Amino acid sequence: MYRLAVISLVLASASAHVTYQTMIPNGDKVPDPCGNGVWLAVGHYDPLHHTHDKNRFGLDFAAAGHKWTVALCQKDSDNDGKSNGEELGDPTCVWTMGATPTRSASSHPGICNPVGSCIGQSFTCGCHGHNCVGK
Repeated sequence: MYRLAVISLVLASASAHVTYQTMIPNGDKVPDPCGNGVWLAVGHYDPLHHTHDKNRFGLDFAAAGHKWTVALCQKDSDNDGKSNGEELGDPTCVWTMGATPTRSASSHPGICNPVGSCIGQSFTCGCHGHNCVGK
């Protein structure tokens, strides 16, 4: 019985994080700024794992109540000169959950591209979890 409870908790936790991908435009198609395909955990420093260490977009998304708002869309979380909406394919901030975004995602909203080119962000590719910098 204990094993079943643990497995259920793990599955519920994992599926809850994947749900966040559906709450932002192109959430499952954000380019990996390190050049390794798609960054699945958009709000985190690790591309594949939902860690406690959130990047600037992840912190802003949480502050917006885990909702795609006009303010979050217009914000430039990673300070690269492009709004989150521009990077995620919703440059006019009109996307709603379940709709098709105006464009494809062009870059990552929480990690500067090219990596290391933004002032105040010292993230490096290849880090995992607490080993990531730039927080």
